[in-house]
Amino acid sequence: MASQLSSGDLLADRRYRYAEACLAEGDHAGAADLAEQVLEIAPRYAPAWLLLGRAREGLAEPGGDPDQRAAAARAYACALDIDPDDTLGVRAHLVRLGSSDGLPALSPAYVRALFDGYAPRFERHLVEGLGYVGPDLVRDALPPEPPHLGTALDLGCGTGLMGAAIRNRVGHLAGVDLSPGMLALARAKLQNARPLYDRLVEGELTAFLVGEPAVSADLCLAADVLIYVADLGPVLAEMGRVLRPGGLAAFTVQSHDGTGAALGPDGRYAHADAHVAAAAAGAGLAILALRPADVRREAGRPVPGRVVVLRRTAA
Repeated sequence: MASQLSSGDLLADRRYRYAEACLAEGDHAGAADLAEQVLEIAPRYAPAWLLLGRAREGLAEPGGDPDQRAAAARAYACALDIDPDDTLGVRAHLVRLGSSDGLPALSPAYVRALFDGYAPRFERHLVEGLGYVGPDLVRDALPPEPPHLGTALDLGCGTGLMGAAIRNRVGHLAGVDLSPGMLALARAKLQNARPLYDRLVEGELTAFLVGEPAVSADLCLAADVLIYVADLGPVLAEMGRVLRPGGLAAFTVQSHDGTGAALGPDGRYAHADAHVAAAAAGAGLAILALRPADVRREAGRPVPGRVVVLRRTAA
């Protein structure tokens, strides 16, 4: 398979860049034509198949042309056949077209690649560009008692923004993230002249929780992370398993007024309040707070969400 960064042919790469520019300008016909030219030269270049699918999707709107939608689905399927681990995030497009293969829309390989590439500019872009305040919202939503918590698990810890916000309330802080690039930045962070995290693990958050001992943690945190998870049931169930009775789980989600989870065009999931409540109840977690919160801005507009705090029941 060609590299994701290059098709291996200079002419194909040049036409691919032109196709990207056309797509960015809304010229879907031009983007599709150029993508097809790229694929004549480099038929195993997965990014060109993805771009062709996006262009065909654009041509299908606003009338919903079924032929163009079918052509988009075929292009996405070709990209996924070349890149079965889905580092490009093709499955999310197929899910929106109703052509899912039953696998998660956002693959671990895609999330890892996305954040590895994003890591060097992550904090500045998130905090300064998007007005991100997720860690502060989560920290401030926690009940003041007990003032000190023993063991905390920072799920999807990224570069350590949540860890830095909560460090002074916890004794032992562990973080897990899919991205080695993010973990490298978190590992380099110090607070009070010592490493910010006592333990850092590379991995997917639910799999990490499965490997943790039962009733071993006092706090589970996930700031702007569960937007990459469709069904909250399994991850909340594992939080409930690892938390001690009375332990807390606190996280942010994007929200919507429908039912269940909805995958948006931004590649993130929004969760209905009823979905959060049902997943919490199934995990033996009582809701202490489920309140509206805007954790960041997109295109200058606040993204509707919730900050959620749950407590592990004694049962």
